[in-house]
Amino acid sequence: MKTSIVWFKTDLRLHDNETLIKAIAQSDEIIPVYCFDDAEFVTNEFGFKKMGNFRAQFLLESLSDLDKNLREIGSGLLILKGKPEVEIPKIAQQYKVSKVFAKREVSYEEKQTEAKVQEELFKLKCELKTFSTSTLYHAEDLPFSIKDIPDVFTSFRKKTEKDALIRDSFEEPKEIKSPEIESLKLPTLEDLELSFEPIDSRSVLTFKGGETEAIARLNHYFFETKCISKYKETRNGLFGADYSSKFSAWLALGCISPRFIHDELKKYEQQFGANESTYWLVFELLWRDYFRFMMKKHNANFFQLAGIQNKGIEVNKHNSHQLQQWIDGETGVDFVDANMIELKLTGFMSNRGRQNVASYLCNDLKLDWRYGAAYFEQQLIDYDVCSNWGNWAYLAGVGNDPRGNRYFNIDKQATDYDKDKKYRNLWLKG
Repeated sequence: MKTSIVWFKTDLRLHDNETLIKAIAQSDEIIPVYCFDDAEFVTNEFGFKKMGNFRAQFLLESLSDLDKNLREIGSGLLILKGKPEVEIPKIAQQYKVSKVFAKREVSYEEKQTEAKVQEELFKLKCELKTFSTSTLYHAEDLPFSIKDIPDVFTSFRKKTEKDALIRDSFEEPKEIKSPEIESLKLPTLEDLELSFEPIDSRSVLTFKGGETEAIARLNHYFFETKCISKYKETRNGLFGADYSSKFSAWLALGCISPRFIHDELKKYEQQFGANESTYWLVFELLWRDYFRFMMKKHNANFFQLAGIQNKGIEVNKHNSHQLQQWIDGETGVDFVDANMIELKLTGFMSNRGRQNVASYLCNDLKLDWRYGAAYFEQQLIDYDVCSNWGNWAYLAGVGNDPRGNRYFNIDKQATDYDKDKKYRNLWLKG
């Protein structure tokens, strides 16, 4: 019998999951696994945890939902903990597996882990097969090779929209044949050296992980409220669940795929009409694609102070007191502080807020931008390695910004987006 492993990572869904579909087609039985990688729970060189309480809680919820959905079609999720290059080959040996199917990685550390797993599996005469499952446009369908992708988004977008097609989504499987898989054994937050932190009641949304919740959120934002038809006008908002789609947390863990969102958007447009707002969501998904392709092109340079431009930038000597004030929302700049308190207490912040607090750290405090990116990595419920580091490099003037130095006038921004101080009062009063 041909038994294969499906190694789930940030693709925690059944719909539009090529990895899963190909594994089912090429195997008699499959074993779905998720490995809690020890490297994801360490403190990094900047002094922050790689994964904080909010995202870990969201991950546990997502895995629980994935297991439930797998069991409904005859399978289940096997949980491993340790180093993937040790734990996955162990399971491969135990079940005499000939192939491991997994999502293809693009960023530096994830690619290193993937290579180590591949090397260990090779010793067992077991093949690692990877598939690109995270983007709207498939890398192979782009009108340029990865090394030739323009470093300016607009050039990339125009040519891609003109010359590339979005592939059809994969249907979700109706049945999976698996050996008996023990009931789900998730680690607790304490096991991961984290603690439960309830999301503050002032939060824009109580995020709950999983494919089921992701699809419910999409149906709410599209079909129940038709908020998508006003997205372009409201997306710079600061309040409430519906000023923006809030898909980012589910996209980051792959509880929903960009192609599935695009398919549903097309259905919505046929029913209720297309406009600039419905297009703008695709525009934002393209930015997300772009950062993944840029990470593939520039690799580890995205994590260097000089960025992908290899540009010397002026930074002050590291000041941990200033950094801590920024984290705690105690800079004395009320718009920055309100946003940072929201992030600290909820794991989320609006796009407008993110740009302002990043500009403040880079341009006003002149601190090393990577400390900001590393804090966001710990704190954000919707952390995505490519979007986070890509956006921070952009704001620091060492990424994909053709203008170079993108300075935000924070007083003007606060007046433009929080004229009556409602947002600042919400977060600064206790």
